Amino acid sequence: VQLVESGGGLVQPGGSLRLSCVVSGFPFGDSDMSWARQVPGKGLEWISGIYNDGSTYYADSVKGRFTISRDNAKNTVYLQMNSLKPEDTAGYYCAIVPRVPGALKALDEYEYWGQGTQVTVSS
Repeated sequence: VQLVESGGGLVQPGGSLRLSCVVSGFPFGDSDMSWARQVPGKGLEWISGIYNDGSTYYADSVKGRFTISRDNAKNTVYLQMNSLKPEDTAGYYCAIVPRVPGALKALDEYEYWGQGTQVTVSS
């Protein structure tokens, strides 16, 4: 199983970025997916998830600014990030949601993660 994120970078406050995560070695179309982020010295923060039926979920910290989506033909999940703030600066990781009830935000239960992509919001 391999998850590869891309799309991070340096952006000014108020700007936008789109992250991508390509999944291989796993039945992507049947999988629920999440994005999480981590600031150095702090724990992982779950920020968004998308189920295989297309249902989407967001943490309050990003609701209304970030949009998660998926393209099953490309085995890819995206995170469109708008109105970025300095506090959004973090490493961003995609992951496969474990197939257990209630696991969406239970990051300790996750087994498969990407290597992460850095997002820095600064003027």
